[in-house]
Amino acid sequence: MRAEFSWATVRIGSAVAGAALVAATAACGATDATAAGDGKTQVIAAFYPLEWLAKKVAGTDATVTSLTSPGVEPHDLELTPRQAISLEGADLVVYIKGVQPAVDEAVEQYAPEAGLDAATVVRTLPATGTGEETADGHAHEEDGHAHEEDGHAHEEDGHADEHTRESGDGHDHDVAYDPHLWLDPDRLAAVATELGTRLAAADPAHAQAYTDRAAATAKELAALDGEMRKGLSECARRTIVTSHAAFGYLTDRYDLKQVGVSGIDPESDPSPARLAEVARIARDEKVTTIFTEALVSPKVAEVLAEEIGATTAVLDPIESAPASGDYMSAMRHNLTQLREALDCR
Repeated sequence: MRAEFSWATVRIGSAVAGAALVAATAACGATDATAAGDGKTQVIAAFYPLEWLAKKVAGTDATVTSLTSPGVEPHDLELTPRQAISLEGADLVVYIKGVQPAVDEAVEQYAPEAGLDAATVVRTLPATGTGEETADGHAHEEDGHAHEEDGHAHEEDGHADEHTRESGDGHDHDVAYDPHLWLDPDRLAAVATELGTRLAAADPAHAQAYTDRAAATAKELAALDGEMRKGLSECARRTIVTSHAAFGYLTDRYDLKQVGVSGIDPESDPSPARLAEVARIARDEKVTTIFTEALVSPKVAEVLAEEIGATTAVLDPIESAPASGDYMSAMRHNLTQLREALDCR
C-alpha cells in the first residue's frame, strides 16, 4: 500500500509542477530573435547549446541571438508573431527539428533557405519512447542513417542523414529519433564544422575566420570527448537511471546504459508499471543514484530513490544555460556526477 500511495502522490505532484512550469514559461517569454541593424551577419539559435556553439564559431564577425530565454524549458517554447517573422531577416537559423515544434514551423514558413537542422549533420539515434532500451542496453541506429567512421559522421550517397522520409504521396513523414545530440561532444564538433561552412558561405568576407574558429571549437570538443571517455572507462557500474531519457547520445558514446523513468519528452507521465519496472532494474543493476534535472520536477526521482534506498543527484541535459560557466563546464560537471554515481576509478 505504501508504494501505491507514493506513486499516486508523485503523479499529482508532477502534474502540478508541469502546470507551474508552463505558466512560468508564458510569463517570461522568449528573447527577441535578432539584433537591430548592427550590419553584421545575423544568426538565430533555437536554444542554449546551439547558441553557445554558434557564438564560438561566429566570434565577433556575426551576431548570435537565441529564441529561448535562460531558465525556460526549450520544449515549452511558444514564439510570438514578432519572433517568428524576425526569422525572415536571419542569415542562418540553427535548430534541431523535433525539439521545438513552434521553431520548426517558423523556420519552414519564414526561413526555409536559412535553416540549419543540426540533426541532419550527424548520425542520429532512434527515440526510445519510454526510455526502455534494447536487450543489450543501448539504442541502435536505423537503416538509412549516416555512418560514423573514425569518430566522425559521414554522409551517405552525398546527403546528410535526414530524420524524415518521403513517401509516395510526396510528403515528409517524421521518423522518431532522439534530438539530444549535443550531449555527445563528437557529434557537436561535426555541427561546429558545418556551422563554419555555412557562415563562410553567408559572409565570404570573414570566411577564413569562421572556418578557423569552427576548427578550434571542434578541437576543443574533441579534447572534452577524450576526458569523458577516459573518465568513464573503468567504472563499477555502467547503468544510469534518469528522470527522462535525454542522455541516449552520452550513454551511447561512452558505453553506458540509460534507463529513463520517462521517455524523450520530459513532461510525459510514467505509468505505475513503468515506475515499478525501473525500480526493479535499478535494484538488479545495484544503482545507487537516481539522476534529476534542473528544469524538470524531481518528485518522481526522489520517490523512486526512496523506494530503492538510493540518493539523488543532478545530471544536466544542458537544454538551458547553466547557472555558472558554459556548455564545457556543464559537461565536465556531468562527468564528475557520473563518475561518483558509477564508482569510476
